[in-house]
Amino acid sequence: MEAIAMTPTLSAETVDDLLDEYNRNVCNVIDVVAPIKTKRKSNTQKTPWRRTEIMQNLKSDCRRAERKWRSTKLQIHLELYKISLRKFNDGLFKARQQYFSEIIAKNVNNSRTLFSVIEKLTTPPDQIAPELLSAGKCNEFAVYFNEKIQSIRSNIRTNQQNHKKLEQLQPLRDESTTMLEFITVNPKTIEETVQQLNPSTCCLDTIPSNFFKTVVKSIVTDLCQIINCSFQSGTVPKSLKVAAVKPLLKKRTLDASILANYRPISNLPFMAKIIEKVVFNQLSQFLTFNKIFDKFQSGFRSHHSTETALIKVINDIRLNTDSGKLSVLILLDLSAAFDTVDHTILLHRLQTWVGLNGKVMQWFKSYLEERSYFVSIGNFESDRLPMSCGVPQGSVLGPLLFNLYMLPLGQILQNCKVDYQSYADDTQLYLSLNPDDHGPIEVLCDCLEKVNCWMSENFLQLNHDKTEVIVFGNKEKRTAVSNYLESRSLKAKDQVKNLGVLIDSDLTFSSQIKSITKTAFYHLKNISRVKGLMAQKDQEKLVHAFISSRLDYCNGLLTGIPQKSIKQLQLVQNAAARVLTRTKRSEHITPVLKSLHWLPVSLRIDFKVLLLVYKSVNGFGPEYISDMLVRYEPSRSLRSMDTDQIVEPRVHSKHGDAAFSCYAAKKWNKLPAELKSVSNVNIFKSKLKALFFSTAYD
Repeated sequence: MEAIAMTPTLSAETVDDLLDEYNRNVCNVIDVVAPIKTKRKSNTQKTPWRRTEIMQNLKSDCRRAERKWRSTKLQIHLELYKISLRKFNDGLFKARQQYFSEIIAKNVNNSRTLFSVIEKLTTPPDQIAPELLSAGKCNEFAVYFNEKIQSIRSNIRTNQQNHKKLEQLQPLRDESTTMLEFITVNPKTIEETVQQLNPSTCCLDTIPSNFFKTVVKSIVTDLCQIINCSFQSGTVPKSLKVAAVKPLLKKRTLDASILANYRPISNLPFMAKIIEKVVFNQLSQFLTFNKIFDKFQSGFRSHHSTETALIKVINDIRLNTDSGKLSVLILLDLSAAFDTVDHTILLHRLQTWVGLNGKVMQWFKSYLEERSYFVSIGNFESDRLPMSCGVPQGSVLGPLLFNLYMLPLGQILQNCKVDYQSYADDTQLYLSLNPDDHGPIEVLCDCLEKVNCWMSENFLQLNHDKTEVIVFGNKEKRTAVSNYLESRSLKAKDQVKNLGVLIDSDLTFSSQIKSITKTAFYHLKNISRVKGLMAQKDQEKLVHAFISSRLDYCNGLLTGIPQKSIKQLQLVQNAAARVLTRTKRSEHITPVLKSLHWLPVSLRIDFKVLLLVYKSVNGFGPEYISDMLVRYEPSRSLRSMDTDQIVEPRVHSKHGDAAFSCYAAKKWNKLPAELKSVSNVNIFKSKLKALFFSTAYD
């Protein structure tokens, strides 16, 4: 760190030269401090905890005692050897625990890394197929990935001739709101930005991202100089517009020799992600302040999630069912949506629909120009190929740019008077209808045709084979609607997977619960196999990462489900508690859950619901959730009146009771007034958990 801090001040003038100079300085320091050494790779299983200085000393002591005993054969030396061996084994056990404890602590919020750790401990490591290790194979992959995208765009061009032109849509933003330049960044902003990023290292990085985050204070001045020069010149360094792509087999069971069975995983230099994150933060602030975001777009937005999007959709469907209506939900599927985005259209949208101009617009134009990628497998690389379309995969800005690219779609759907929700490239349309009225279905079909035309005009391909339809409501009445939909080439299913949640026509979520229990028990089995390798506190982190996270994912949808379904999920939590504490099946589980300070599953659902209500009524939730929660305003004020009450919608059935707007209002209104009025979300969470904990166990 001292050596890096002592590198000369950057003196270049252009941003490309500044970045090159910075990379040279860092490389020169690393070559002195940690020169490259060639080592032969061992095929034996790695045990890095054995290679610490303490373990090497214990091993030497043990071997020395062993040699002494073997040479003298004296009983005293045998006892000393046994003592040394016990010390070595105890040290090995602690070193192994410490090793995994550090990995878990660093990646407690990164389930992918934790899953990789557990998988390495429980299954043999995957080996790269020898036939893939060649520059020729890398080039094959690179050409295949490129031709796949060009083929999709070619099909879109052909389809454009068959679609009628849509009316020109006008941006809804205030034309006076523009973003002309970026705000100059300071060292504190850079340090905070770097710590926000996941340490995902790319083969193009000068130094590993983990180490980068450690030494950021020593290089923050150089980073400021590079980033501010990029903003002032409206230029993105060319070296940061190159992506390293790794082919990943979609499933282990697939044929590894077929290129179509691989998914391209793109990675960018860590420095690129830092600059993009700064831009992302400034642009997001501009979009939020000027209300440019699509209200019903939940992808990659703060306080929005797949769960909030689904809560809105399921709430509306439950209320429709409660009023005796049917609901039709259509899940649209796009083919390689991020990769086919047209750069010219995107830049025009940023200027006209968002209001970017000046240096900001110049920067984004530079960002999209002259991008390239190469395929990397092992130590082999392909030639570089240009990226003439698409938002960069693996980037920080890519998802946000895609959301802005899709802005006109929301206007089309609103004009059609069709309800919708979007999460990045996952869009769902839904509407209600009376069982004997097929008029809304015609509206929906007409809307789908307009969506298809707009997609084609914007180089997005709607995958009709993977687009799914489902009907909700009375079982007998929905059959007739399903038959009518089929006559319009829309075949309704009894169950669909929506943003990772299995949803059935009766909204019982039985298949979703089965999926949760199956996956949770699989991970629990793996955790139980490695629990001897780590301390209990680290096992608990794994349980939360793999079990609790699954019990909690979108559990806000499970309001009003039967008690027998809750019991299935509770059995998963009970099993996790038994594995963690090594409690026998014959022992009562309630004291164990209490000792772990875990809320039962039913109260975890209520906790999630009430937390979302608190955020929404205090301005930290999605607007579409806040719209569902109407504050109660009495006709005349009383001193004793609770001013934080929410209007409870009048419903007629269990479907209405289960709707979020009704269920949440009833639960919220029962909370103590002093709890609802706390000013900090963390205090609210703490007090709410304490209240539920006493309810469950006292």
